Amino acid sequence: MAFFQTMNNIAILGYGNIGHAAEQALKNSIDLTFTGIYHHSDFSSLLADAKAGKIDGVILSTPTRAVPEYAAELLKVGISTVDSFDIHTRIPQLLSDLMPLAKAGKAVSVIAAGWDPGSDSVVRCLMQALAPQGITYTNFGPGRSMGHTVAAKAVEGVEDALSMTIPLGTGIHRRMLYVKLKAGADAKQVEQTLLKDDYFAHDETHVVFVDDIRSLNNVAHGVNLVRNGVSADVHNQRLEFNMTINNPALTGQVLVSAARAALRLKAEQRYGAYTMIEIPPVYLLEGETEKWVKTLV
Repeated sequence: MAFFQTMNNIAILGYGNIGHAAEQALKNSIDLTFTGIYHHSDFSSLLADAKAGKIDGVILSTPTRAVPEYAAELLKVGISTVDSFDIHTRIPQLLSDLMPLAKAGKAVSVIAAGWDPGSDSVVRCLMQALAPQGITYTNFGPGRSMGHTVAAKAVEGVEDALSMTIPLGTGIHRRMLYVKLKAGADAKQVEQTLLKDDYFAHDETHVVFVDDIRSLNNVAHGVNLVRNGVSADVHNQRLEFNMTINNPALTGQVLVSAARAALRLKAEQRYGAYTMIEIPPVYLLEGETEKWVKTLV
């Protein structure tokens, strides 16, 4: 039976901005069935429903640092997962850690499936193929970084936070981190902790303490990808990709597309852990492959 004709029940773990966007994207899909939202405190219920056969896949819209544990537990019981894990340097290790669990559970895990890493990774891969020699620059923003904001909010002494990414060009960025302190918190200690965090330690970061975050909040973001390189033996090839987005909306949509791909791979018994560059792009789309060959090729 074709994938498009089977039941494909998808649940969401976590219900922040990205979880809400993923819910809307699921409800708009024609081949995936939205089965419900589970909060972090309901994880045992999610596992029980998964073991009972009510769920085929789970979208993890959790903080990045919680992804490895949740994904591991679900894969062990044969439930496929997708996530938007966004600590770039730790992706290879996460892939390695989840691979044996996914294979043993006869499931599929698609990791780092946001827009960067994620869909931008696919664009960078294509650019690399078109100009094998050269340099690619990824310029984010200006806009709100979801991962950096969540990481800042988790620091002791922080009541609320907003991390804005400012592109300086050639892949270099400034982080403007606005922080509202909890009563009695030591501003100097909080700042030192934030600047040592992996999310902020590698970029120029300015911590600005404010009384209110709501007046600053904005979920807009964007990216400019540029590759200058060589095709065959011809230099000065310039490839460019731009987009301006609502950050959680696009992340939620990519997660749903990746969930579709995960279940297709599982149906083909291609169990394991994958990043988006390892998946046929057509697996991200609704409907049968033949339809897209006719319309997109």
